Amino acid sequence: MTRKAKQISSRKKEYINICLQNNVEFTKSNGFERYEFEHRALPEVSLGEIDPSTVFFRKKFKLPFFIEALTGGSPGTEKFNRNLARAAEELGIGMGLGSQRAMLEAPELTYTYQIRDVAPNILLLGNIGATQLSEFASQEISAMVREIGADGLAIHLNAAQEICQPEGDTDWSNVYANIERICKSANFPIVVKETGCGLSEDIARKLASAGVAGLDIAGAGGVSMTKVESFRGSEVRAFFEWGIPTAESLRQCRKAVKIPLIASGGMRTGLECAKALAMGASLVGFALPVLKPATESHQAVVKKLEDLKRELLQTMLLIGARSIPQLRRVKIVMRDISGTTR
Repeated sequence: MTRKAKQISSRKKEYINICLQNNVEFTKSNGFERYEFEHRALPEVSLGEIDPSTVFFRKKFKLPFFIEALTGGSPGTEKFNRNLARAAEELGIGMGLGSQRAMLEAPELTYTYQIRDVAPNILLLGNIGATQLSEFASQEISAMVREIGADGLAIHLNAAQEICQPEGDTDWSNVYANIERICKSANFPIVVKETGCGLSEDIARKLASAGVAGLDIAGAGGVSMTKVESFRGSEVRAFFEWGIPTAESLRQCRKAVKIPLIASGGMRTGLECAKALAMGASLVGFALPVLKPATESHQAVVKKLEDLKRELLQTMLLIGARSIPQLRRVKIVMRDISGTTR
């Protein structure tokens, strides 16, 4: 393994430990507390008849949930990925893998991303950083996705993290052109995802014009990657709270584009999931909530997501929605600080 690959592998393990042992979340909220459903005192629906299934990228999901990119690329992380994958298969949901840059630099680490034997049916997305696209030919990126049996690729945007990272990449020129290049050459769907700072209306529109098949907004309100970097020695403190809250990012992106959206970034309750789906999200993504369970067992991951499922179904009953399509038609209102409905 090259020195560069060893550094990347070591950093991945470090990130996991930091997130497990420290408070790395935003102080500000994800913004969903500003949105409310109207309570239906006569919901006229049975909890047992509510169907939370949906379809995303032509794959049937039993739940509108997605396990966000967490790890891979360091010895030992294959255990976490396999626990997440087993849970995703059991629940009938989708999953993303952590950045595959490590396996491109050191092919012997490919096994840490290979989970198809335990999750043959799930929607699986590979992952690469936007700034790494300039380092690899389109054919190499496509081969990387095929190598792990993924259905598509997530390209992640993490400019705020990179400027706080001691070894971060601060050259963000030509990123759009490289995303467009990959979209044109790939024969699988491309999702562009943020990593905790959210996507604005104009950026969503621009990415859609590049040919991406979906967006993962990953707004502010969950893990602050700039805060994570501070535990690795970064002296940059100005951007701990930098980013668009998830709810606002979702509102802007849904206004701007028609392509599927994954709402992630501080999603912690089934009620928040219902709000995101009603506001136009196709799926809701989770990262930190499933990290600790993934270090334990796949059953622990299933239990955490089943708890969120129960809250989602309870919310759907209270608003009289029997299905996800019905949920998306339910009125949701935003209230300003004074409590006035808008």
